[in-house]
Amino acid sequence: MEGTQQGSARGEVLAKVTAGLVPLHTRYYGKGPTKAKTYLVNDTVICILRGGFTTVERTLIDDGNVDAVYDIRRSFQKAMEQQFKTVVEGAMGRSVIAYMSQIHHDPDLAVELFVLEPSGENVVAQHESEPSARVDGRPASQDGRPGD
Repeated sequence: MEGTQQGSARGEVLAKVTAGLVPLHTRYYGKGPTKAKTYLVNDTVICILRGGFTTVERTLIDDGNVDAVYDIRRSFQKAMEQQFKTVVEGAMGRSVIAYMSQIHHDPDLAVELFVLEPSGENVVAQHESEPSARVDGRPASQDGRPGD
C-alpha cells in the first residue's frame, strides 16, 4: 500500500511539471503540444511533448528549412530556461542543476530534460496528459487550426 501511495504522490508531482510546462509552450510559442508525458528517473525529469510545431515552423520544415526551426527553438529555449527550471523546481521541491532541450521534426517532438540536485533515491515514475490544444481560446483541429 505504501508503494502505491508513493507512486500516486509522485504522479501528482509529475502532473504539476506537465501542467506547468505545457502552458509555457502554449503561451510563448502560440501553440502547445497535443500530448505530454513526464518521467522521473532517479535525479532526472524528462518531459516529452508531441505535436507542438506552429504553422510557421511546419511551413519551414516542409520547405526544407529544418535548421531554421532548430535555431529559433534553441534561442527561445535559452531565453526561457529560468521559467522552465522554476516550474520543475516548484513541483519537485529540488534544485535543477542542468536543463537541456531538443526538438525532432518528424515525428513532431520536443524533449525537456532537467537534472536535479542528487537525492540518492532510486525512483522511476511517470505522468501522461493530453492537453486540449486550443487556438484563440477555441479547440484546435489535429493540424492546429481552429476547429468547429
